[in-house]
Amino acid sequence: MKKIVLAVLMLGVVFAFTACNGSKEKAQTAEAPAAAAEDAYAEVRGTVVTMSGPFTDNDAIKFDESVKSFEQETGIDIQYEGSKEFEASITIRVEGGNPPDIVDFPQPGLLGNFVKKGQVIDLNKVLDINKVKSNYIQSWLDMATMESPDGDIMAGVWGRVNGKSLVWYNKKEFDAAGYTVPETWEELVTLQNTIMADGDSPWAIGIESGAATGWAATDWIEEMMLRTTSLENYDKWVAGELKFDSPEVRTAIKAMTDIWFADGMVYGGRKSITTTSFGDAPKVMFEKPPKAWLHKQGNFITSFFPENLVAGVDYDFFYLPSVDPSLGRPVLVAGDIYAMFNDRPEVRMVMQYFATGASVEGWVKAGGAISPHKDSDLSWYTNVVDRKVAEVIQNATSVRFDGSDLMPGAVGAGSFWKEMTAYVSGSKSLDEALAAIDASWPN
Repeated sequence: MKKIVLAVLMLGVVFAFTACNGSKEKAQTAEAPAAAAEDAYAEVRGTVVTMSGPFTDNDAIKFDESVKSFEQETGIDIQYEGSKEFEASITIRVEGGNPPDIVDFPQPGLLGNFVKKGQVIDLNKVLDINKVKSNYIQSWLDMATMESPDGDIMAGVWGRVNGKSLVWYNKKEFDAAGYTVPETWEELVTLQNTIMADGDSPWAIGIESGAATGWAATDWIEEMMLRTTSLENYDKWVAGELKFDSPEVRTAIKAMTDIWFADGMVYGGRKSITTTSFGDAPKVMFEKPPKAWLHKQGNFITSFFPENLVAGVDYDFFYLPSVDPSLGRPVLVAGDIYAMFNDRPEVRMVMQYFATGASVEGWVKAGGAISPHKDSDLSWYTNVVDRKVAEVIQNATSVRFDGSDLMPGAVGAGSFWKEMTAYVSGSKSLDEALAAIDASWPN
């Protein structure tokens, strides 16, 4: 069955590539479809598609394994070169006029820099774009649409992704206490009040991370931006068109600090947030008895949990509800977007493949990857956490990438982290922090 599906996919790609080269003979025999498939592969067998990105070590192995069946079927050799210094190395290669055929960007902001210079191929012009669009919800397409010197282009397709809008809890103790997973913001507020009435702190929060201290605070603000204002305002904020010192951003920060600064809401209180490591913060949920009950973080956080805990038994998570129900079910995400720099038939074929769930199926089954594609199947997920994260993303009405990762480095990984840390610690007022971030934005 997999071979039939792949053959149909490849035929579609080759047709898109060759349709402008003249009409086909109308006479066809019963063997024509099979012959056409062979002809499609014959054109690309033995070719090489070069690819660069940040996958190294185990991730690189999982990527290679996930595309192996495609390589065997088509005869295309996808040669992936991963680097821990990816951002610097890819800039040198592209600016030097020697880019790989495909580049895997973990941050779409970096891709956007190349798009602005006209260095990225518009996928609208080289792929069966209707098939691409049918396999993603609109938000993924919006985030892949970027401004080039010739106008907006489809700059890439999304591969492996991760979800961040998750609230973790100690399932055994949570169930034993008779608490109920909240479906709405009002129910979350009720849960918080119930936990405090029982004499405990609802939340475990820490944002200390060495030189990167503060990034966990920016994640919370991004979550609240998606839950209190429009996607258009979120996009303007990320692009620097909506100031930090604006009513919309202030509202989002207040939604966060209504939790963070309230007496009894956070274990250790406000003063502990900036000195508690983000990785250590959730551990108090698993003490006996728990010292806190809820922790918001992406699915990677389970690697910081105590050893020998079983997902779905010892711990679980729920989706962080929207503050404003009219905004639907937004999900904050991270992930990899694949862009095309050289145009050849085999490169087009690989890019079309990356727009399907089949391209990450092997990785999903091996663990550690979530598919954003509509044609992916929840049965592929072999662990409880990955499957539930995939469900959260599939059920999202909108998704947006981590905002600080999209902002200029001086802001997203600089003043935003630093000034929010200063505000949370109490060393600066909100007015001072917001003014400093706005002042740091590059001209």
